[in-house]
Amino acid sequence: TPEEAKDLANVLKSGKMAASVHIVQEDVVGPSLGQEAINSGVISFVLALVLLMFYMCAFYGVLPGLIADGALVLNIFFTMGILASFQAVLTLPGIAGMVLTLGMAVDANVLIYERTKEELRAGKSLSKAIADGYSNAFSAIFDSNLTSIITGVVLFYFGTGPIRGFATTMIIGLFASFLTAVFLTRIVYEALLAKDKLKNVTFTTSITKDLLTNPKINFLGARKVGYLIPVVIIVLGAISMSTIGLNNGIDFTGGRNYVIRFAQDVKTDEVRNLLDAQIGTPDQVRVSTNYKIEDNDPAIDQEIENKLFEGVKSLLPEGTTLAQFTDQYIQSSQKVGPSMADDIKNAAFLAVVFAMFCMAAYILLRFRDISFSVGAFASVAVTTLCIISFYTLLWKVLPFSMEVDQTFIAAILTIIGYSINDTVVVFDRIRETIGLYPKRDRYQVINDALNSTLSRTFNTSLTTLVVVLCIFILGGATIRSFTFAILLGIIIGTYSTLFVATPIAYELQKKKINKKAAAEAGK
Repeated sequence: TPEEAKDLANVLKSGKMAASVHIVQEDVVGPSLGQEAINSGVISFVLALVLLMFYMCAFYGVLPGLIADGALVLNIFFTMGILASFQAVLTLPGIAGMVLTLGMAVDANVLIYERTKEELRAGKSLSKAIADGYSNAFSAIFDSNLTSIITGVVLFYFGTGPIRGFATTMIIGLFASFLTAVFLTRIVYEALLAKDKLKNVTFTTSITKDLLTNPKINFLGARKVGYLIPVVIIVLGAISMSTIGLNNGIDFTGGRNYVIRFAQDVKTDEVRNLLDAQIGTPDQVRVSTNYKIEDNDPAIDQEIENKLFEGVKSLLPEGTTLAQFTDQYIQSSQKVGPSMADDIKNAAFLAVVFAMFCMAAYILLRFRDISFSVGAFASVAVTTLCIISFYTLLWKVLPFSMEVDQTFIAAILTIIGYSINDTVVVFDRIRETIGLYPKRDRYQVINDALNSTLSRTFNTSLTTLVVVLCIFILGGATIRSFTFAILLGIIIGTYSTLFVATPIAYELQKKKINKKAAAEAGK
């Protein structure tokens, strides 16, 4: 608590050694803003849950959908129960982590159901198809969950308070989803099969019966165009970076943030002219400044608050005093010292690089093939660079804040963990097909793998996209930049799986096969 911090400072000061205390980061959140954040978070959470439940029933049928929905509800109870046992504090990033975990939890059910549909189309009985669906989907679910957990661990290790809250919730949610989707739903299906209550279950509906059942898209044939599009985006981003730059938040520059709420809608340009500051929503303005950030004198905070008051006095109700302004209109404030900003920036860079190498190392360890590891690393790198490119290209265009700060880095790390999921599913199918047909042409094997997992890719991406869209629209201005980065990451990450990761793996495998054939011919 603040009192304990002051007591500690007094103890240090009263010791034999001269020890001064400097605040390097400080956050104050007003109760009204905190309550609004929680309300918007809960609303986005409930809406995302309802949409996911409806989607699963509409796509896979009422009974399979309800079983998956039941697993979702249990997942929420497990996650909240574990958080409660840790006496975790409810924060908006924590709610966002829980909502995102909903999207990821559905992925496991999608993988199982899509595999079960394949087994049914192969002519197997329902009980055998369900059993094989669970067993054949297990490795992909395990790999995708583990890669996301690795990312969560990196987030927790390198992040600070809110980021750690997000990471903790995500890790707990992933463990809970693995338990509910893989084990508990299977118990339900086995019980229903034993009672012969699954006679007409096909895991399809009239809408989805023939959707993506036998696509014949030549993904590898379009790989050159597939490489070109992200390269163009990254080059444009590099040009923009050298001219416009990124909208760095105070996490990376040092400074103070104030969120001010007015009694009426205000024009942000008007406030900018009054204060020469950055902006947020129409009646709620975020003011960022690095004014005298090197000075640790507590009087500086009062000086800045006074300057803010004098600057926006014309927009406040007549008779508003300085005390009323600081108490009622400043919703939250944040201070980050220059030394803390440097530490955060360095930790963020290390976290992103470390997470990318962790993903590549895990893929190499799991698939025992350098081509898969290189493809996965390239996909993650392309996704990351494209998101950064969009942020430098669009931050002066879009009507919401696109600051690059700790939450942006958290979004990048989340996407690194999430975007690898689709890649792992495709690689898992390629490995399985190669094991069954080692002599089959590799071009055909990889194209078939991409097409046979396309329905899975579409569903997992769409369900998570729906969830994140709910947070983006309803989650509040404070995490809009964070959710926008994840929205971009889901779209770009899915694209990278189809047109970057897998084609690069094919190129490397083709070289290896040709080299081996040339060596054998030489003998």
